[in-house]
Amino acid sequence: MESPEGSVQRETMLSSEGREPLRVVGIGASAGGLSALEVFFENCPCDSGAAFVVIQHLSPKHESLMADLLSRHTKMPVAMIEADQRVERDHVYLIPPGAEMRIEADVLKLSPRSEALSLPIDIFFTSLAQALGPRAIGIVLSGTGSDGTRGAISINDAGGLVLIQDPEESKFDSMPLSVKRAGVVDACLRAAELAERALSQKAAPPKLRVSAVSQGGEQLEEKPADTPEDDASVLEQIFLRLIASGGVDFRDYKSTTILRRLARRMQIQRVSNLADYLEILSGSEVELMALRREFLISVTRFFRDDAAFRALEEKVIPRIVEGLAPRDTARVWVAGCATGEEAYSIAMLFHEAFERAQRLHSLKVFATDVSEDSLQVAAAGVYPDSIAAEVSPARLERFFTQDHDTLVVSPELRQSLIFARHNLLQDPPFTRMDLVSCRNTLIYLRPKAQQSALNRLRFAAKSGGFLFLGHSESLGLGQARYETVDASNKIFRLESAGSAGKIDLAPPQLSRAAARSNRSRRETRGTLHLSRPSGMHPSDPDAMDIALDSAFRTLLDTWAPPSILVNDHYEALHFHGDVSPFLRTRSGKATLDLARLLPEAMAAVASVLICKAVESGSAHVSEPTKFSIDDVGHVVRLHAVPVVSPELPTPCVLLSFERVDADGPGHMELQQIDLLSLESTRIEILERQLEATRADLQSAIQELETSNEELQATNEELMASNEELQSSNEELQSVNEEINTVNAEYQEKISLLNRLNADLGSMLRAVGIATVFVDEMLLITRFSPDASKIFKLRDSDVGRPLGDITHRLRYPSLVDDIHDTIRTEDRCEREVIGDDGEIYLVRIVPYAIKASGQRGAVVTVMNVTVYRNLAKLQGIIDALPEHIAVLDFDGTILLTNAAWIRFAKANGDPDLKGSGPGSNYLEVCRGAISSSPPRSCSEDMRSAVSALEGVKEILEGSRTSFSLEYPCHSSEQKRWFFMTVAPVVGQNFGAVVSHIEITPWKDQLAGG
Repeated sequence: MESPEGSVQRETMLSSEGREPLRVVGIGASAGGLSALEVFFENCPCDSGAAFVVIQHLSPKHESLMADLLSRHTKMPVAMIEADQRVERDHVYLIPPGAEMRIEADVLKLSPRSEALSLPIDIFFTSLAQALGPRAIGIVLSGTGSDGTRGAISINDAGGLVLIQDPEESKFDSMPLSVKRAGVVDACLRAAELAERALSQKAAPPKLRVSAVSQGGEQLEEKPADTPEDDASVLEQIFLRLIASGGVDFRDYKSTTILRRLARRMQIQRVSNLADYLEILSGSEVELMALRREFLISVTRFFRDDAAFRALEEKVIPRIVEGLAPRDTARVWVAGCATGEEAYSIAMLFHEAFERAQRLHSLKVFATDVSEDSLQVAAAGVYPDSIAAEVSPARLERFFTQDHDTLVVSPELRQSLIFARHNLLQDPPFTRMDLVSCRNTLIYLRPKAQQSALNRLRFAAKSGGFLFLGHSESLGLGQARYETVDASNKIFRLESAGSAGKIDLAPPQLSRAAARSNRSRRETRGTLHLSRPSGMHPSDPDAMDIALDSAFRTLLDTWAPPSILVNDHYEALHFHGDVSPFLRTRSGKATLDLARLLPEAMAAVASVLICKAVESGSAHVSEPTKFSIDDVGHVVRLHAVPVVSPELPTPCVLLSFERVDADGPGHMELQQIDLLSLESTRIEILERQLEATRADLQSAIQELETSNEELQATNEELMASNEELQSSNEELQSVNEEINTVNAEYQEKISLLNRLNADLGSMLRAVGIATVFVDEMLLITRFSPDASKIFKLRDSDVGRPLGDITHRLRYPSLVDDIHDTIRTEDRCEREVIGDDGEIYLVRIVPYAIKASGQRGAVVTVMNVTVYRNLAKLQGIIDALPEHIAVLDFDGTILLTNAAWIRFAKANGDPDLKGSGPGSNYLEVCRGAISSSPPRSCSEDMRSAVSALEGVKEILEGSRTSFSLEYPCHSSEQKRWFFMTVAPVVGQNFGAVVSHIEITPWKDQLAGG
């Protein structure tokens, strides 16, 4: 285990000089976690400077679409990593299917998923705690099982922040509840509130300069000169409140640990000084309990440190089991057991050792801790199923039963353990222990408190007993009293018991000096006074305690008579002194029944005495009676003294054996038993016992018959349930196959939809027409890039009503027309004027999705100004009598009027192949020149040549105007035409050619 002092000395991850350390937020989610993740990122700012890592339970056989789904709810880049990758701020990283992810420094590292039970959230959270320490943030969302619990404990131990989704909001509450039961949750919030709480956490807890931690007015550390006096007094008040509420004096704990944990609670409560935190603590019992849990660092697991438990299994436990007498019980004390994992681990090893030795299980494990909350968890024996990663499958099957998503300790194992609240620094230790385990508890204590605890542990172990410590712990000054069994795994064997050193039992609220004073007064009030041994100084309290303890043991062994402690069922509970001369063994089943342990005559007298003592509540003694023991007569007087205590559930009796000198005078002040009436009294007792036994037997028979009937009915129900479960299993398999098929179909459809979506987007960009899609409520669902030229749209406007968006059209009834189109499903087209004077064609087309019943409309806006101007131009030139053609810069005919077309069709070009739009005017002229006979039509040829040159000069820009009068005679008549060519300046056209017939003018001039 990493020491608490070293856990904060980690590498600081900086992206650039001067920036705050990188914060990484680990988010664990399973079933039902998608909606929670979407809500989380919708409420998470995209410029917080933190990085987010999402760990989910993903099927290794299916491709995950989580990156596409989450990218719709955040503007941060969302990526599913495929190889080791450095963490960047304001990015979201996803774990890929079939992999485990860890973070080392600022690099996310992938490894193949193990074939055994895989807990990806625990794995990542644990690495996050190791990499970032107090800056680690873990969030557990909806999910089944208990993955994330162990990792959350690691983050809490490192001083990080642990948040969970409110179980009432989550679709599946197993994972959040499992973390909550572990007692490490700093806040339980709704998904929409988690991001704000996580990001508001300060990067580092406040630095507390208070290092003067006192105890009962006694200064334990030197206080720095710059430490405020009031801070030290505030800290003392905090300690006193903790003592009053839980009875634990945390002033015995190391200052660095205490102040670091205290600063973490202040960081969570968002206060920066001790006085403000004390005010919160005074008004909140919940925070007081949270601070106590924070100080009582409960980090444990089953078989923690495999090598150490393997050494315990191979080198220690077999020696203890082999050294037990037939009736002896192996006694183990696990101090600081926390939630019981290590205590159960040791118990499992003993059970396996008893089975290997083919002996009945005879084990008592006393598991103690100062935390009532931890002991409740330990006593219940219910753990998350994630412990399967710590316990072997064979032990899981042998010692646990499955209950939904938890594992419950078997009754056989649970009966071997006794859980009790015990303060290792204040309460008396247990005694006569074969094994004492105290792992990773002493490292949190001050040196003086460590030595006091080690004295108690040494006192608890019997001679030859074993001590099991943690890797970071040592024996200190008591090393000489132990034999080292395994130095690397901290296993020691006590060579001799009895010299445990000073054990201070002062209450926590007293100072050290007051405790010593009270103990001295208690010791001087006794009746036994010892003179100081040679070489022993009265100022050496440890030596005096050893002497007094040895003297007390000597007094009991010398003067106390052999005795047996008996319960109200006449069963022996404890033997004191040498009682072997009074015991007799009989063939048959081994028992502790007093009637089978003592000789028959002595058993009769003892049973009468015990009965009288229990009924009257006073001591009774028999007359001196001669008993034959080993064929030798002994005169013995039996004493029966009741032992009554509020802590005992039933009264007990101490039966003592006093040897009496037959020749010496006997005297007795206690009540005497008349042995003459012994026989009748004995018969009465036996008759009462027999009657009670008969009544119990009859009741047991009736209960057994009832239970048998209930068991038969239960067995029939179980058989029926088993058949139903088999049928359900087959149905589930079928459903699973169907789900896989449907999932494959969905994947294919999603791929198709993604492709169609990409095609639609590309088409909208390529067409270049302003297009807006709206639903039935006129909310914008999609728009093309060109739409932003007409409507003032941005990407964030998706989902807003179209009526809220301003546009450049003089079209006040646009919204009404869209409503009418959706209602009537009739398309609508209107030409409207824009603010720029341009003409636009607005087309509204309805659409409907038959599968879902959703309806909407597509609004397209096209600029038709050019087309409308062209139509007007065509109408104008069609009204003119001249033959007009508009030429391109290369002489291609682009536009003609009606007169031109009529003339062309009437003069040898009915299909307009040589004189219609698309033909080249210059090529027509060249063709006319080349096709004319050289002599017969010299005037026509000259006209064609002049026209060709004039048009070319106009198109080339060398002339500004050209006109030509030329003949164009037909077979019926002579005709004359006047041709003009003018350039078109600033337009897409090159020139305008017009031909007008002037024959009537020529005839009129000739006649005149």
